[in-house]
Amino acid sequence: MSSGPLPRHGDQGAVVADLHRLLARAGFDADSDSTTFDDATVEALRRFQRSRGLIDDGVCGPVTWAALVEASNRLGDRMLYLRSPMTRGDDVAELQQRLGALGFDAGRVDGIFGPDTERAVRDFQHNCGLVTDGVVGRDTVAALQRLGGRSTGSHTVAAVRERERLRALVDAEGSTAWHRRRIVLGHGGSSPALIAALARLLRSRGAQVLDLHDPDPHRQARAANTWGGDVYLGATLATDESLVTFFSTTGFTSEGGRALAARVARRLDGTGLVAPRPVGLRLPILRETRMPAIWCRLAPARVVVTHQSRLAAGLMAALDDWYRCPLDDDA
Repeated sequence: MSSGPLPRHGDQGAVVADLHRLLARAGFDADSDSTTFDDATVEALRRFQRSRGLIDDGVCGPVTWAALVEASNRLGDRMLYLRSPMTRGDDVAELQQRLGALGFDAGRVDGIFGPDTERAVRDFQHNCGLVTDGVVGRDTVAALQRLGGRSTGSHTVAAVRERERLRALVDAEGSTAWHRRRIVLGHGGSSPALIAALARLLRSRGAQVLDLHDPDPHRQARAANTWGGDVYLGATLATDESLVTFFSTTGFTSEGGRALAARVARRLDGTGLVAPRPVGLRLPILRETRMPAIWCRLAPARVVVTHQSRLAAGLMAALDDWYRCPLDDDA
């Protein structure tokens, strides 16, 4: 991460040159003066953001800068091991894909080297007769490359595990089973009334609810993971279109998140919002929560403010739909 202010449109200097180098390394050459943040830089940033499942606003904010830094790493470029803070990068994601394709449960492909990934590395090393130290160095990378290519689909151990957990959530009792449901709600500061209305509805039915009010998505994800809910649902206001986003990246898509996003989009259609559209993204809150998660970007703001009760009822109905059928192929 940059230790100083991040570059903005119109800036010049060394930090802009660093930005252009990172873009070029990721395959998105700005084709402009290497020290000026101009319109070509904005377009290159938009293309990079779209490729990474980020909001494509052409702004080099902290999330985009972190993604650029992560994109500069290839498996084998550096040693990988469990540390604090956890190592992040495309090399970690490729490691997780390769391990998952070989049947070792490294967790979902989120590009974060956590305890699940370390356990999978140790299991892999043990099976290959390597030193079982959990460190991904030259010998471990060579063994991974020798034994198989990367998984590009969803047939990894992590995907299978998620489907098993989701099927275990199915409620035969339907609407009478709210007391067994653990739901995490969150917002980034711009939709507290909607989330509060949804929390009241859920609690009135007996659901267990963790209501998070924190602008930092990393802290929200940590709190949600510590509490251990079944699902995370967050919302914020948007200025143009309504998106219901779920976690998706190369090698892994959260099937539970995708199914919930589809149900929310269907339940909110016709409520006065710009037609909600489910889309797979790699936003931090989606990437870091260990449960199925969606993040709703709702527009226009006046509808969210004036029809919060109606929207909360739609979200609650979507959650009920999801608990009955938490996978798309169950619908």
